[in-house]
Amino acid sequence: MLTIGVDIGGTSVRAAVVDPDGSIMAEVRAAPTPDRAAALDDVVAELVDGLAARHPVQAVGLAVAGFVDPDRRTVAFGAHVPWRDDHVVDRLTERLGLPVVLEHDANAAGLAEHRVGAAAGASVAVLVALGTGIGAALLVDGAVFRGAYGVAPELGHLTVVRGGRPCPCGKRGCLERYCSGTALGRAAEELIATSEEFSLLRATWERAEPVTGRDVAHAAEAGDGLARRVVEEFAEWLGQGLALVADVFDPDVVVIGGEVSASASLYLDGARRRYAEEVTGGGHRRLAEIRPAVLGGHAGMVGAALDARERAGV
Repeated sequence: MLTIGVDIGGTSVRAAVVDPDGSIMAEVRAAPTPDRAAALDDVVAELVDGLAARHPVQAVGLAVAGFVDPDRRTVAFGAHVPWRDDHVVDRLTERLGLPVVLEHDANAAGLAEHRVGAAAGASVAVLVALGTGIGAALLVDGAVFRGAYGVAPELGHLTVVRGGRPCPCGKRGCLERYCSGTALGRAAEELIATSEEFSLLRATWERAEPVTGRDVAHAAEAGDGLARRVVEEFAEWLGQGLALVADVFDPDVVVIGGEVSASASLYLDGARRRYAEEVTGGGHRRLAEIRPAVLGGHAGMVGAALDARERAGV
């Protein structure tokens, strides 16, 4: 049986037909993400209808970058998604003529990695998605833990530096200000501004263009000393953050996903070392396996589609 997973992010909307094993049969994309609710409905309907015309699909799963109410029928809020306290499941189910289920995008990615990816078979699995910010999911015996109001776990907004870098969430010193794709670029800019050291990144900075996490990763791979120090610091923050996660959740597997996971070979060993040093009882307890994600940017769509299959009973 085939289902469709739709990943609704801040920049684009993607949809894919997924089989029961998590394999993608077809994929389509619309960009950019509309800034009006009705227009977003139209885009989702266009993508789903186009795929459904070519494949015998039986349900649709939505992975949304926003707060999903515990009933998983309503999108309460998303910084880059126009739905606000919006009963999208009822409306789109009627419009599409297919069962529609709803999930937070990080939870959908976590589901995908647990069902067919790096966390397969884990008892307690944590997904940490490193991108513009930090998304996270916690699965216990295969079920998503949501908290009382559907927003857990917000690991990216753990305060790690009191009075530190300002965060769009309104706090200061959040982990994602030090350990995300955005943080990689910001740290490089700060170092370039206070150093005369040669760096492949300096030309970008001197043109007053933002240095991105991808820029830093590419420079580090090319042997750029400054970029490598930025990545080493990133690894330290990641390891420290994962130690906090382990102190609270004691997972057996942690999966590192998101855009920055494509460069995991640069920082993951360093993060593992720092994690082992910082976790409470290190040396006297079993440590979580820290693994890179295997589904990459497709995890949200795959997870949403598998979730639709499980919940719609198809």
